[in-house]
Amino acid sequence: MAKVVVLGEYCKSCGLCIGVCPRKVLAIGDKPNSKGYYVVVPVDPDKCIGCGLCGTVCPDLALEIYKD
Repeated sequence: MAKVVVLGEYCKSCGLCIGVCPRKVLAIGDKPNSKGYYVVVPVDPDKCIGCGLCGTVCPDLALEIYKD
């Protein structure tokens, strides 16, 4: 099972990962990080297929993708 992990302190809430996700796994969350950015969160993690597109487009390397 694939899994996406958001490194909250690196996320700047640009939304690039949200737009590129083919399964609509990610969304902007409601909790800000220490810099005041509302961090992206996996809203439907079971749909993640581990394609890695979100991690590829993230300019801040705030996403880690794991595949079993």
